[in-house]
Amino acid sequence: MNTVNRVSLDPVTIEIIGSALSSIVDEMGEALIRTSYSTNIKERRDCSTALFDQFGHTLCQAEHIPMHLGSFIEFIPLITARYQPEEIEPGDVFIGNDAYLGGGTHLPDIVLAEPIFVGGGIVAWAINTAHHSDFADRGDAHIFQEGIRIPPIKLYRRGVLQQDVQDLILLNCQVPGERISDLRAQMAANRLGVNRFAALCGKYGVDVIISAGLALQDYAERKMRAGIAAIPDGTYTAEDMFETIDYPEPMLISCAITVSGQEMTLKFECPKQVRANFNMTRSALLATVYYAIKSIVDPTIPPNAGLTRPLHVEAEEGTILCCAPPAAVMGRISTCQRVVDVINAALAPVCPKSITAASNGSVVAATFSGTREGSNRFWIYLETIGGGSGARYNKDGLDGVQVYLTNTSNLPVEALEIEYPLTLLRYELVDGSGGAGRFRGGMGLRRVYRAEENCAVDISMSRMSTAPWGLDGGGEGGMATVRCTAPIARGRASLAPADVVEIVTPGAGGYGRPDEA
Repeated sequence: MNTVNRVSLDPVTIEIIGSALSSIVDEMGEALIRTSYSTNIKERRDCSTALFDQFGHTLCQAEHIPMHLGSFIEFIPLITARYQPEEIEPGDVFIGNDAYLGGGTHLPDIVLAEPIFVGGGIVAWAINTAHHSDFADRGDAHIFQEGIRIPPIKLYRRGVLQQDVQDLILLNCQVPGERISDLRAQMAANRLGVNRFAALCGKYGVDVIISAGLALQDYAERKMRAGIAAIPDGTYTAEDMFETIDYPEPMLISCAITVSGQEMTLKFECPKQVRANFNMTRSALLATVYYAIKSIVDPTIPPNAGLTRPLHVEAEEGTILCCAPPAAVMGRISTCQRVVDVINAALAPVCPKSITAASNGSVVAATFSGTREGSNRFWIYLETIGGGSGARYNKDGLDGVQVYLTNTSNLPVEALEIEYPLTLLRYELVDGSGGAGRFRGGMGLRRVYRAEENCAVDISMSRMSTAPWGLDGGGEGGMATVRCTAPIARGRASLAPADVVEIVTPGAGGYGRPDEA
């Protein structure tokens, strides 16, 4: 690892290098999407790319999936704790996904990281994660049912593929042909990042690039501190109920946010972890908090590790927001969405122009799977369906969009019906699902599928009994529902040809009294 010889830089140079870093991660993301094989990555863009400095701190993350920061922030520190510096060499590539010992937040998000060597030492890391839609038809009582667990290990050593490691991983996948192709796309994205960053060091010099990275982190910290300082000192509290289709008993999540000068502390209270798949690891909680506070305080803060320095997060271990092994975590994203709602509700009285009414607050996901007739080819199709975005103090909410921590696209109808034995009968906005108000909340979506062959469906959703709330007298948004012509229990059903599944996603809350519209 190179020693830091920090040099003084002018703001223009720092800004130019910061823009170059952003361009690198954006280009890495496009390379990953364009070279991937599965519909979940090449069409729905369920992936993220980033650069980390030599110390394992975020330099820059592409504007993809905020939740994926949780898959990044512990990965490099885990590598350096597991391997001595002399054991990490040029061409090494590390793979991992475990939510407890692998730096991940759930097992489908597989991370690849490659060190960037310049001048004989590590100057940065290229890293990406992609959601591998493979782990279907499995249980969710504990993490051992959710897929293969991979700690940070070497997939490549000095540029040579470790075939036995790859074979072990693929043997535990249900659609290995997709997995190997997507892993190769992740490799290509990281190699691009390595080459681009090394070229940047060649242009400006290693000391300048490292110093610029540190300066960008200091700048993000200053902006975060300035934003927090603009909020009146005090403690602000809120609570919300959380339920899911496979665990309908409502659970209370609360947050007390204390603002003291330029520092902010968020203390969460919630139930103990449960034998279900929506528990969150601490890294997932941190990613959620960092996203939410950045969005409220100042969305222009550079997405690097500096913004986290004034933020302090407290949550009891062994709870649904900070679970301990072996709790299941596959569906943690819906819980993360509700945490954002609670944070927004707590700060709404003092940041009314920075916070929307509650958005749909649920990642409604449908996973169809089966074996194609006439072959033994197993297929899996995952779709996360958008909903309403909360109304703002001066504008209506957006209709039918992904909100908060997920930023995926939908799978186009043409691609869906070409790839899978499914037909999409209806795809439309749900009239009236946006909460009334001076400004209306966004509308949810209705998506109706017809099975053309025997298959299974597993649906996850929240906001079925607790509606998205409005602000300043605004009305509640519509709630989520699911209907199926086949028997359905806890979101799961076996479909025969011609069976139909209708999924309705939540709308969003309105802002202001309806009579002021």
